[in-house]
Amino acid sequence: MKKLILAVTALVVVTAFGCQNSNGQNNAKRLSKPAAEWKKVLNANAYHIMVESGTEAPYQNAYYNNHEKGVYVSAATGDVLFSSEDKYDSGTGWPSFVKPVDMKKIKIVTDNSYGETRNEVIERSTGLHLGHVFDDGPADRGGKRYCMNSGALKFIKK
Repeated sequence: MKKLILAVTALVVVTAFGCQNSNGQNNAKRLSKPAAEWKKVLNANAYHIMVESGTEAPYQNAYYNNHEKGVYVSAATGDVLFSSEDKYDSGTGWPSFVKPVDMKKIKIVTDNSYGETRNEVIERSTGLHLGHVFDDGPADRGGKRYCMNSGALKFIKK
């Protein structure tokens, strides 16, 4: 009986302290500056997406249906991340790209939130969340789908 109580207690402790936040990610250890500093720089939507690793609603965001020529820059830094030349309609309701402009500007990390494992795309210089990358993109263009949140980006028209 004592072993059972000890095992349950250990499980409770691991469960209570094993998760850093409600979505299974630990942003505090990877952000380039404290969340409070980002709150001063980003609007509420960008903060939710980029700092809290939130996701905006499909089909109800600024760029999923944008077909203009230009570049997509980070809402936090202004660094160019994606180009309209690499954007395509994935049918998912989020802006999707076959590749970033420069792989050195992003980093792919494991995201174990919501009971599944995905490949999260973060801005390398800041550690801020941008979206996820999947292997179901157009095969003739590399097979990747960089599914980004509009709120993490700003569009600059050419």
